[in-house]
Amino acid sequence: MNQSKYLSHLTRRNFLQVTGLTGGVILGGGIHGLLSSCSQSSSLNANQSNPTIRTASTSFTPDLEIDLQAIPKAVQIQPGQPTQVWSYEAKLVKGDPASLQLLPDSYLGSVIRVRRGQRVRVNFRNNLPAGQPSIVHWHGLMLPEEMDGHPRFAIQPGQQYIYEFEVINRAGTYWFHPHPDRLTGEQTYAGLAGLLLVTDDEEIALNLPAGDYDLPIVLQDRTFDSSNQLIYLDNGIGKAQNNGMGNRGGMMGNRGGMMGNLDQMMGFLGQMILVNGKPNYVLSAATRIYRLRILNGSNSRIYKLAWSNGDPMIAIATDGRLLARPVERKYLMLAPGERVDVWADFSKLKVGTELTLNSLAFSGAENIGGMGNMGQMGGRNTALAVGTAMPLFDIKIDREERETRRLPNQLASLPLLRPQDAVNANNPRPVTLSLNGMQWQINDRSFEMEAATPEETVKLNTIEQWEVINQLNRGAMMDASGMAHPIHLHGTQFQVISREVLPELQAGWNTVKDGYIDQGLKDTVMVMPGERIKLLMKFEHYTGLFVYHCHNLEHEDRGMMRNYRVTA
Repeated sequence: MNQSKYLSHLTRRNFLQVTGLTGGVILGGGIHGLLSSCSQSSSLNANQSNPTIRTASTSFTPDLEIDLQAIPKAVQIQPGQPTQVWSYEAKLVKGDPASLQLLPDSYLGSVIRVRRGQRVRVNFRNNLPAGQPSIVHWHGLMLPEEMDGHPRFAIQPGQQYIYEFEVINRAGTYWFHPHPDRLTGEQTYAGLAGLLLVTDDEEIALNLPAGDYDLPIVLQDRTFDSSNQLIYLDNGIGKAQNNGMGNRGGMMGNRGGMMGNLDQMMGFLGQMILVNGKPNYVLSAATRIYRLRILNGSNSRIYKLAWSNGDPMIAIATDGRLLARPVERKYLMLAPGERVDVWADFSKLKVGTELTLNSLAFSGAENIGGMGNMGQMGGRNTALAVGTAMPLFDIKIDREERETRRLPNQLASLPLLRPQDAVNANNPRPVTLSLNGMQWQINDRSFEMEAATPEETVKLNTIEQWEVINQLNRGAMMDASGMAHPIHLHGTQFQVISREVLPELQAGWNTVKDGYIDQGLKDTVMVMPGERIKLLMKFEHYTGLFVYHCHNLEHEDRGMMRNYRVTA
């Protein structure tokens, strides 16, 4: 299998090529232009003269301190010219050297390993080019609002923001990425992402695979030009100069402009699968059991994970922490922002065995004008459509080692909430997902930096039910039958307590429903077109303003994000 070949053929973009609504991808300057010229976003911090936006507290003594900077760099991703990327570069200031784990020859940031109860200080410096405010969101961690990475805290290039927090999360796989308003997709695509792994005493007692057998697997899709430079949207990463079409330098004009291209409208799909920042990824494995911590770090692509030999996928953790007990599925669905820890048992395989982790075919995740993916009518060789079957990476068993470890029957204590204890058990708080013209919305509103309506205000220490409703846009040319939306909540974790789907969209839903794992705690949930999902959560840690949004990053950047406020 050669994974470097481009993922091409049937693609959703052809619909807009036929209708004339999309611009062509420029394959010239790639990321070089992005690194040198981008316009300002709406999240500019007013205090531009202050080189440090948040300073260290004299009363906070960290157990672990890290200098973290966002920088441009060149990385050898493919043969030939190095690729210009943006990357998180971490340096240990104080603490255990094992807290930082490098991914060799990768643009991804260091894996940060912490223990529950540790006090952590991160000195974040934005060293991106002018016009790129940024802030770090610690995806999945329970943090006070000023530590969470809200877009209103974004800092300008040359400025510093100091995070100080105690890790209160249970053991699990979390991650970090930028979160500036309207620039999240761009900056994440350029390479800004990293894993943050939490452990605790309960996890240590389980004797799960560790060290060389506990492996990060970050799935991303990217498109490169002939010079190995990244291409994003219709002008490459940040390539476009301001040409009078709006404050984003002509990439789409202002947010909500009617002529934004399909990548911006539907979500960017890359032509090549990268694993931990590398194409053609091959895991050289022993006859042992591995813990694969799989993150969907793609901007919009959804994966349906399955082993090529038909073995079941065994999950031991999802977004929020370890599960109470292992869960077996024929396949696992993984939307952008979601994580799953897989128990991968290679102990019974023979040396020389080759295995592939695939993404299987599925349908119904996007329906343009009710016509689905229309095929290759524009003569363009662009990225494979969402739901197309594809290989992700290979495993080669190249050595024999003895394995004594066995899958635990019980993993973690998981005290769950009861739906009847919610203060609104009979009237769940609605979260409707819709498209208004060319504008993605939640509850008929787009993102406002500091606004939260009374309907988006909750009380600390209360249990609530929320109902996420992926409604149809009947009569609309775009998205008439809906798109899948991965919905992420900051500041809390939730249980999925029910799912249902409209009868006319049952067929597509049936191709993904058996891959959901709803038994544990999550922070991101995939909502298929026509699906209604009830979530149960408790707001028990911090008051303040937090965002909830679609983790299709182009949807988020186009306004599919809102604040909710937690009050005492």
